[in-house]
Amino acid sequence: MTQPKFVITMDGYLRLGMVNLHKHLLMPGDQCIGGGYYYFDYVSHVIILDRESYDYGPPRWHLLDTLKVPSAYQCMRIIYKYYDGFHNDFEVSEELNIEYYD
Repeated sequence: MTQPKFVITMDGYLRLGMVNLHKHLLMPGDQCIGGGYYYFDYVSHVIILDRESYDYGPPRWHLLDTLKVPSAYQCMRIIYKYYDGFHNDFEVSEELNIEYYD
């Protein structure tokens, strides 16, 4: 069953898609540094990333300075939500440089 999933690559690419497995979002040669699930808050213009990939674990944001995001999401903020009770939400759009690609 396809679900809205995302991955982050070592090269800093954010890939989103409706897939069965997180690995289906990777290109040949990609090294995945985490992933999870996503949904859109259209009212607030936010992409909400949450949970973690069973295969790749949670995103390792500390390995990135710049996140490369599809240009279709240029007007949206990005937040990663932690549900563990120990972390505050990670404001991706504020903590990392964002570059957009086609």
